[in-house]
Amino acid sequence: MADAAALEARHLTLSWDGGEHIVVEDVSLSVSSGEVICLVGRSGCGKTTILHALSGLTRPLKGEVLLGGESINGIPGKVSYMLQKDLLLPNKTIEDNVSLPLVLKGMKPKDAREKVAPLFDRFGLEGTQKKWPSQLSGGMRQRAAFLRTYVMGNSVVLLDEPFSALDALTRTDLRSWYCDMARGLGIATIAITHDVDEAVSMSDRIYVLGGNPSEGIPSKVVKVIGIERCGLSAEAFALKPEFLAYKKEVLALLK
Repeated sequence: MADAAALEARHLTLSWDGGEHIVVEDVSLSVSSGEVICLVGRSGCGKTTILHALSGLTRPLKGEVLLGGESINGIPGKVSYMLQKDLLLPNKTIEDNVSLPLVLKGMKPKDAREKVAPLFDRFGLEGTQKKWPSQLSGGMRQRAAFLRTYVMGNSVVLLDEPFSALDALTRTDLRSWYCDMARGLGIATIAITHDVDEAVSMSDRIYVLGGNPSEGIPSKVVKVIGIERCGLSAEAFALKPEFLAYKKEVLALLK
């Protein structure tokens, strides 16, 4: 894992609509290449609002978002942003869905398909190239969505509860796979989740948010918890006693 931050947010103050209703106040965070961090907090605490600012979809009222040391405040397209649903286009094959970011950048469809072809095996999608999204399971569709996000070519990926629509077994397998894959490829990942088990099992660090914006109390980072997993996969680490200790710590902070 690289020491230098791939993406850094400094003292962000955010609102839902750019107005005076402050949702998030003085939040700072960072993520390095190959690192997975999670933002955890109660519903309505501003987790998605933070991702919008990190992605450049909204501009912070105060503070700065830095990618590789350069400000990207209000500049979309510099980091990849994957939502809860896979959003695969039903009228395109998987290879055309995955290669779409390259086509949108001006590459010919045939060349785009050839460029992404070697990646299908690494993402566990070999044999799905000519299939339609409706022919794949939820887990395989999500893998295709992860591959499409990777093809965008950005070094930082933002995930908004990407496993929440999957069944429990598929969710466990897929998040373990994603963490191993992201660390192996050096992808810096920031994920938000309501699932504390998920956050502890997959994170290198957890940013716990506290506050109640609906009652006029802006959210802030109450603690950053570093997770020592001793090189274990997300699935293996979830079976260790240390996992339960971290989970109890996070739950105590959320009360």
